[in-house]
Amino acid sequence: MARRPPTLTARDVSLRYGQVQALESVSVEVPSGTLLAIVGESGSGKTSLLRCFNRMVTPHAGTVSIDGRNVRELDAVALRRGTGYVPQSGGLLPHWTVERNVALVPRLNGQVDPLRAAREALERCGLPASTFGARLPHELSGGQRQRAAIARALAASQNVLLLDESFGALDAISRNELLDAFTMLRAEIGFTCVMVTHDLGEAARLADAIAVMRAGKIEQVASIALLRTSPATPYVAELLARAQAAARVLVG
Repeated sequence: MARRPPTLTARDVSLRYGQVQALESVSVEVPSGTLLAIVGESGSGKTSLLRCFNRMVTPHAGTVSIDGRNVRELDAVALRRGTGYVPQSGGLLPHWTVERNVALVPRLNGQVDPLRAAREALERCGLPASTFGARLPHELSGGQRQRAAIARALAASQNVLLLDESFGALDAISRNELLDAFTMLRAEIGFTCVMVTHDLGEAARLADAIAVMRAGKIEQVASIALLRTSPATPYVAELLARAQAAARVLVG
């Protein structure tokens, strides 16, 4: 039986980089199996909050937990191997084949057949190993590289996925195809996900809830419908208005 995806929680989290306050008393919960999108302008603290969940950064105050277990008390290596992470660049090792890249965490975890796990993950992500497994990352399109990166993030049956602007660098067609594929993948296997994006439309399309951040604080956490009808602050209202105006310009 598949494990239930965990609940992620941040409570009163504060983080500084030198004299810069990156996060200030941030609290948010990501219920089991849901996707939280974090949106906001550059420097708002989006990526810093995301990286607290796998201890790539450690807050100076507050608690980050997975199913009630403080991540400070977990082995950092085991935590990161058990948490899928996809940066904007994809993070694939350029001198390794796609199949070897995707098999990395299953191999490190001592799985009996890491290549089989890699092939199954690639198949789920629409990149059959028979066609793409022996290629190097530079031989893939941008969308294919991101599919491979997502496959690597899920190949060891990770049930937490962290996405840091993972779709932002793609052209419109590739991005739309990947968002569709990601939606189907999430429905098929289920996982708890936190996604950082600058694109409110992308957040609205994928997320169960959206956290709007500004200057290291959360302005509001709500569904896109509630953000539109009941913005909690003037900043949230302005952000929604700008996104709607941009959408009208694109549509014509």
